[in-house]
Amino acid sequence: MKTFHNEAGPGQIGKAVLMPGDPLRAKYIAETYLTDVFCYNRVRGMNGYTGYYKGSKISVQGSGMGIPSMGIYAYELYHNYDVDTIIRVGTAGAVHRDVEVGELVLAMGCCTNSNFPSQYHLPGTFAPIADFGLLEAAAAQARSSRTPFRVGNVYSSDVFYEDSLGEKGQWEKMGVLVQEMETLSLYCTAARAGRRALGMLTVGSSIHHDRALTNEEREQSLDSMIRCALELAAECAGEGGTAGRAEDECPAQEQGCSA
Repeated sequence: MKTFHNEAGPGQIGKAVLMPGDPLRAKYIAETYLTDVFCYNRVRGMNGYTGYYKGSKISVQGSGMGIPSMGIYAYELYHNYDVDTIIRVGTAGAVHRDVEVGELVLAMGCCTNSNFPSQYHLPGTFAPIADFGLLEAAAAQARSSRTPFRVGNVYSSDVFYEDSLGEKGQWEKMGVLVQEMETLSLYCTAARAGRRALGMLTVGSSIHHDRALTNEEREQSLDSMIRCALELAAECAGEGGTAGRAEDECPAQEQGCSA
């Protein structure tokens, strides 16, 4: 069912979806790693693609920047397109001094300054968390591929340019690893829909020093994360979206997909 933000037709989106914030990264993932690729959405420049990875039908959809934008696209994927699993593949800035630039962070839980969860009218504070099956499988995949990673809490913020300098650094004392801007609404939306979600984040910079990924390092680190996410998505793409389900490989001929 088409929406105001997505023009995909019935059956055009897979059960497992990778979601980078940048629609150009979605294009890169689809054209680099998937076969038989087609572009199902160009609305507002937020391109979405579907193809096959090791015989499994996988989609890649840009989310845009920020909690509200991710909330829109995740909601529609879960509710309008019956997606079972969304894996965010994004970048983040380290707020904990032990986190190294280039590391992969698996978001076990999510703190926030956003009012997004208030829409659920709960009699307390909701703690958004990842699906444990996805988290466990992602950690195993990172270990097997020798990708350096950490698992822990992240801070999902409504603000990039903070008015009070040093505010984001306060989260370090609570053991929070990184700051980013989308995981909160993904986890909340997944929980409310009874679906599965995981945030996988490559650390691109740190508040504790000026070191940042070079373009070459960024490509290498992001590709390691993307490959881990694709392996996980392929496991989830079977009937019912159960992580760990073996899929028959059925290589298909690659086709280009222009934006």
